[in-house]
This record gives sequence, structure tokens and C-alpha cells, in this order.
Amino acid sequence: MQDIEPFWGWEDRYSAAEDERSPFYGREYNFQQYENDIYGYYIHPSWDEIGSETLYCKILYIDYDRRYAVIEMFGEWNDTLHNDIMHFKRNVIDLLTHEGINQYILLGENILNFHGSDDEYYAEWFEEVENGWIAAVNFRDFVEREWQRYHIDSYINSGGTLNDIANWRTLKPGLFYELVSQLITRRLN
Repeated sequence: MQDIEPFWGWEDRYSAAEDERSPFYGREYNFQQYENDIYGYYIHPSWDEIGSETLYCKILYIDYDRRYAVIEMFGEWNDTLHNDIMHFKRNVIDLLTHEGINQYILLGENILNFHGSDDEYYAEWFEEVENGWIAAVNFRDFVEREWQRYHIDSYINSGGTLNDIANWRTLKPGLFYELVSQLITRRLN
């Protein structure tokens, strides 16, 4: 697990640690010592803590003018035991929404498992995006099945063509956003 790093290809365009409006502004990373773990397995120090024992994230890009954020997720998303959505919503999403972000692209290739509970925080998030959307890109099938079981798919757009964007790392952030936005627009229309 310590070898799984967030995507670094856009860091020359954006760094959450250097963005005064980011929840992770001023964060310093100690690459000499691994401190965070999930179930006793150390994780790479570049993942950002959100207050959860099992879920971490990395804001890869924010465009405040176009009102979108791209966030890579990592770990076990466990709403049953750790109420991870509460931590993610309160410590990351609420701060970004306050800054005007209303379109969220969540990258889920490194979400290893999902355990659902109620959908209260998802419903709240969905209501707050006003004319925006939440898109889940490249999440595993079993995670999406669990989302369906707990009706989270009512709030987060996932599956289908959103899971076919294998080349997202080769795109610039604006082009990636345009691609996801077009897919979401087609769904909503």
C-alpha cells in the first residue's frame, strides 16, 4: 500500500498545499517517514488526511472560474464503521463548496472497498451543488454495486462511460473536465 501514490502529472499546474482556498493549504509532506496507515498498512505520505481512519484523498486540480475539482480517492470507503462520507463532506467538500465549487470529479481506481450506511450526507452534498454534479470515474464494479444497494447512485453519477476513461492521466485537467462534463451532460439530458 505504501507504493500507491496519487497522480502527480498535474502538479506543475496545481498544488492543494499551495492554494490558499484549499482545505490542505500549507500542508507539508514528510517523505522520509510514513505515518498514516490503513488497518496497519502504511500508506504513501502524499495522501491527505480527512479525519478518517480508512479513507484519504488528494485534490489533483481545482478551477475556481469553471467551478470544478478533481479529487483522487484512496483506501477503504467505510461509512458503516467510520462514517467516512461525513469526514470527507465536512473536511473537504464543504470547504470547496463554500469556495464556489459545484462540479466534482472523484477518481476511484484506488478505492479498495466500500461499506455503506445511510445516504444523508450524499443527499446533502447533492442538494448543495446547485446546477452542478458529482461524477465518479473509474470506480470498481463492486463499489458501484454497493452504491446502488444504498441508493448513493441517486446522488453520484457513476458507471458506464465514466468507467471507460482509462487515459485520463494523459489529458490536461481542462480536457479531462470537458470530457467528463460532456458525459454528464448527455446523461442529464
